[in-house]
Amino acid sequence: MAASPGPAGVGGAGAVYGSGSSGFALDSGLEIKTRSVEQTLLPLVSQITTLINHKDNTKKSDKTLQAIQRVGQAVNLAVGRFVKVGEAIANENWDLKEEINIACIEAKQAGETIAALTDITNLNHLESDGQITIFTDKTGVIKAARLLLSSVTKVLLLADRVVIKQIITSRNKVLATMERLEKVNSFQEFVQIFSQFGNEMVEFAHLSGDRQNDLKDEKKKAKMAAARAVLEKCTMMLLTASKTCLRHPNCESAHKNKEGVFDRMKVALDKVIEIVTDCKPNGETDISSISIFTGIKEFKMNIEALRENLYFQSKENLSVTLEVILERTEDFTDSAYTSHEHRERILELSTQARMELQQLISVWIQAQSKKTKSIAEGLELSILKISHSLNELKKELHSTATQLAADLLKYHADHVVLKALKLTGVEGNLEALAEYACKLSEQKEQLVETCRLLRHISGTEPLEITCIHAEETFQVTGQQIISAAETLTLHPSSKIAKENLDVFCEAWESQISDMSTLLREINDVFEGRRGEKYGYLSLPKPMKNNANLKSLKPDKPDSEEQAKIAKLGLKLGLLTSDADCEIEKWEDQENEIVQYGRNMSSMAYSLYLFTRGEGPLKTSQDLIHQLEVFAAEGLKLTASVQAFSKQLKDDDKLMLLLEINKLIPLCHQLQTVTKTSLQNKVFLKVDKCITKTRSMMALLVQLLSLCYKLLKKSETRY
Repeated sequence: MAASPGPAGVGGAGAVYGSGSSGFALDSGLEIKTRSVEQTLLPLVSQITTLINHKDNTKKSDKTLQAIQRVGQAVNLAVGRFVKVGEAIANENWDLKEEINIACIEAKQAGETIAALTDITNLNHLESDGQITIFTDKTGVIKAARLLLSSVTKVLLLADRVVIKQIITSRNKVLATMERLEKVNSFQEFVQIFSQFGNEMVEFAHLSGDRQNDLKDEKKKAKMAAARAVLEKCTMMLLTASKTCLRHPNCESAHKNKEGVFDRMKVALDKVIEIVTDCKPNGETDISSISIFTGIKEFKMNIEALRENLYFQSKENLSVTLEVILERTEDFTDSAYTSHEHRERILELSTQARMELQQLISVWIQAQSKKTKSIAEGLELSILKISHSLNELKKELHSTATQLAADLLKYHADHVVLKALKLTGVEGNLEALAEYACKLSEQKEQLVETCRLLRHISGTEPLEITCIHAEETFQVTGQQIISAAETLTLHPSSKIAKENLDVFCEAWESQISDMSTLLREINDVFEGRRGEKYGYLSLPKPMKNNANLKSLKPDKPDSEEQAKIAKLGLKLGLLTSDADCEIEKWEDQENEIVQYGRNMSSMAYSLYLFTRGEGPLKTSQDLIHQLEVFAAEGLKLTASVQAFSKQLKDDDKLMLLLEINKLIPLCHQLQTVTKTSLQNKVFLKVDKCITKTRSMMALLVQLLSLCYKLLKKSETRY
């Protein structure tokens, strides 16, 4: 989910939201079937194209005719597989069964027609000089192909309606359970309902994640990633905020804190449905203004079009467009955080751009009445001058926003205010609380305004969406931290109130980290270094039987890539040491949890050695195989921990299940990555795999520690 624009978040039932992909499809649901439809369709289209592009008027040998027949048969077989998938979808969705079945029948008929028309035993051909003329009924093949593609499209559209319906149904289930959670009055009842809620959120994560993978529009993909990131982070917040309310039912700040979480989750759920259905509630329209960089890009395209057409648009429209752009620069010049030098330079460049436009319009008017070489050259010069002025303005705005963001991130890197709020909370110091709450509010306003400026210079729509998401997150989370801190200050001995404040502070710190990543990505786009680094981008669809391993040809990474892999490996090596320390604490070394943990640690250490060019793993294929075993071992571990959780009390059981819910999706995501072809980009695949493995090892260390503590607690109780 880079964290931006698919920001990383905390775990819980929402952990499956990570990286914009659900990581795996539901075991026997529609996603597998629709994915099969896509996999069947791709070779189908290629084979049909081969037939239609075949030349009629050339003579073909028996060998060529047999090849054409094989293509026709392959199309028919592919159609048969496609029809089976369509019929399976129809049988599970009675409301669309008739429509899907009709389309499947049409597809089947078209496939059989293509097979018959390309069957060499049915061709009327003439023999001449050892050659035979090709079939003359190409029109029949084209008609059948059109019918086939039409029916295939119908099935895909109907299947899409089914997926949308599933997502809406899943969202409604989540909302219904959330309403019950809002009204719950006892902790025992809350544990039961939250367990159901967690399962429903996991289902919704899978469905929305697969939908995000299939989105072609990068802007929608980024919006989906942002909404799912909110749901992920809010799942843990909902848990601790609700528990705090149950523990302190008469605390106004606790209720305010909880209501904020529920409200934000509902908005995020609605946003997902809005993206999936491609419609806004009550006919609303997207009123967010375009960024300055986007405005400049469109303005430059308009003035450059004058080279080809002097009457492309009116002079008034061009003037209005520039004024709108320059008006938006007031976000920079009016900001209290913009330096005097930057402000003066922006105003100077804005004035220059206005003057250059007036000069352009003057030459433009002359060019419309007189077509001389000197006037044409003058027009070209005016276009180049205003383009240069706007480029200089872009550079100044970029420098202003990125410098402000970098300084702000550096200044708040140590999170002094958050630490102070935690301390004043446990001390019950209301006076100090007011002081530090004010400081956090000031910090929040700085960050919100900086995100607003970064949006103007982000350079791409997905990054614009990420800036908006960051702005909203700081705005909301800042208020929630203050209400959580107030609750702790009023109840300084409350462990749950302290835990709740910690969760919100972690969310704030996480967003600060995401903003740092966002800043790097904005700089990369501005400097033309943009690569495959956006968290909202989906992983390619998994391939069966690891067929993609054939594509893992050696491509020696450069020094920068080697350094990155080595750094990831070092962190992984440190985590294996942490895991081994936790394992040594256990008296029963034959415990299943210990055995699976030891196996995972051992495999992770082999991966660490691989990043150093040492150890038993020699090739990328060795690495991928080891990772597949590692992911499978992780799932075995979660099964053992789930069995252990049944021995615990509700509170402890819930805490342990939340940790398991973080690990399970990571295992499935790693399995997906290992089966994903990245078109010979071995480094990128290794990078993704080791990053996932590192996350799993971090969770393993936490799980081993937690299981050990809970085991000792249960032994003491009995």
